[in-house]
Amino acid sequence: MLTNTFQKDKLTVKIYDTRAAMGQEAAKEAAACMRALLSQKDEINVIFAAAPSQNEFLAALVKEPDVDWRRVNAFHMDEYVGLDCDAAPQSFARFLKDAIFDRVPFRAVYLLNGKGDAQTEAARYAELLREYPVDIVCMGIGENGHIAFNDPGVAEFDDAKLVKVVPLDLTCRTQQVHDGCFARLEDVPTHAFTLTIPALMAAAHHFCMVPARTKAEAVRATLTGPIAEACPATILRRAPHATLYCDADSASLL
Repeated sequence: MLTNTFQKDKLTVKIYDTRAAMGQEAAKEAAACMRALLSQKDEINVIFAAAPSQNEFLAALVKEPDVDWRRVNAFHMDEYVGLDCDAAPQSFARFLKDAIFDRVPFRAVYLLNGKGDAQTEAARYAELLREYPVDIVCMGIGENGHIAFNDPGVAEFDDAKLVKVVPLDLTCRTQQVHDGCFARLEDVPTHAFTLTIPALMAAAHHFCMVPARTKAEAVRATLTGPIAEACPATILRRAPHATLYCDADSASLL
């Protein structure tokens, strides 16, 4: 159930009483956007985030009716350097295969591969993004305010690259343990591929799902602080068609 909605700059904020309701409503609105775009274009390009915060949204999205997935190209926004996208259970590609990529018949799924030369892979994926300009980004916000792996300290609103390799800060790596992806901090990779902020913001539509008490401070910073790289998610307040979906827990400090 929707309990509150308001506007912060250009960003629409919607707060739901439960995490499940948040995910279901976000999926309905994302699917409606996809249908509308597919009525105008032969195919569309969608970027997905891989994180437990997206579980309810992705579970609901694959059940949405009348989405012609055969005309949708899928991308993901980040991946650990050094992990095999097929074998490693912590791989974001593996997460998304289980959650959505293998559950609906996409036209194509383009994966970042953590193995091999990282700079070569970043350049390859950037070229794919140029070939398939993004229409929709389905995303979250990290505990440190990051979007994708654009952490404070490496985030650049005017980044010249579309994909780059970045070091992961301590808060970001600790979140992977909180999320249950790794048992110990020492197991979390220290570097990752990320789509940059300009790559993400190039989309016409942004759906940002951010549940849980652990994200409450990040949500507050996103909505109440200055638009600045110190909290990368604040850039969403400049996006003309963006919605931030919260549950009661993540909105508890507003």
